[in-house]
Amino acid sequence: MRVTVMIPTQRRLDGLAVAARSVFAQIGVDVAELELVIVDNDQTPSAQATAAALASEAPFAVHYVHEPRPGVANARNAGMARAGGELIAFLDDDEEAPAGWLAALLAAQVRYDADVVFGPVRARAPAGVAAHRDYLERFFSREGQAEAGVIDHYYGCGDSLLRRAALPDPVAPFAVERNHIGGEDDMLFGHMRAGGARFAWEPAAWVWEDPVPDRLTLDYTIRRAFAYGQGPSAHCAAASPPDRLGVARWMAVGVAQAAVFGVVAGFKWLTRAGDRAEWLDRAARGLGKTLWWGPFKIQFYGRTA
Repeated sequence: MRVTVMIPTQRRLDGLAVAARSVFAQIGVDVAELELVIVDNDQTPSAQATAAALASEAPFAVHYVHEPRPGVANARNAGMARAGGELIAFLDDDEEAPAGWLAALLAAQVRYDADVVFGPVRARAPAGVAAHRDYLERFFSREGQAEAGVIDHYYGCGDSLLRRAALPDPVAPFAVERNHIGGEDDMLFGHMRAGGARFAWEPAAWVWEDPVPDRLTLDYTIRRAFAYGQGPSAHCAAASPPDRLGVARWMAVGVAQAAVFGVVAGFKWLTRAGDRAEWLDRAARGLGKTLWWGPFKIQFYGRTA
């Protein structure tokens, strides 16, 4: 069985190098069965030289793919078209994997006969970030249950292992309509769950995440929380056939959450409470459930240079 580790990247050369070298340092896996695919989603091949330098020090094959069409789904699909693995592990270009990461994902996949395995993400903010530090690190982290096992829900693509044969489209499984707003992985995993796919969680397969500085602000995280809130309503609307009752239900929930959490957030902000950012985040997610359609979509990906 051949395993592909994929790192999509866009103008984050330092982060790419950290992520790739952490893949080179993996233990407990057969390097003869591994390959790394680096997908450069810049208009110009800005990561090509870095990828070539990394390939020269790698213990296994490194493939460079230039996907000039902007968009996160385009980047992932371009990597899938080049990948030769039966299993595809995703690592983001702001993540760093401990030495036993991949072995833990692979062991969980076999143990639970899983179509997708997810692991925890532990965000770490630079020492200079003081305002709302705890909230920001929690925002960019992924926490799950303490025990490994089969789960009935899914997470994002970063720090995951996919069985290619279980994908609805093994070459281009990610929805291009989500190129600019994200959620292409949620849409894929939602379709897989509806088709009976098996998901697993492995706490030992954790990674570090180092968010870029311009994301470590409330301006970014609250907008992102609003976009996350849009997910349940948008997924119901995108179902085939559309789940209109589900859309109405989530919109009603969103109205209630935005109202209640918004009032609490306002009070917390006036009193300068330490947890005021968390309540503003909850209110934004509620508002997103209500305002989920076209004009309210926020573009986080696919920006050109």
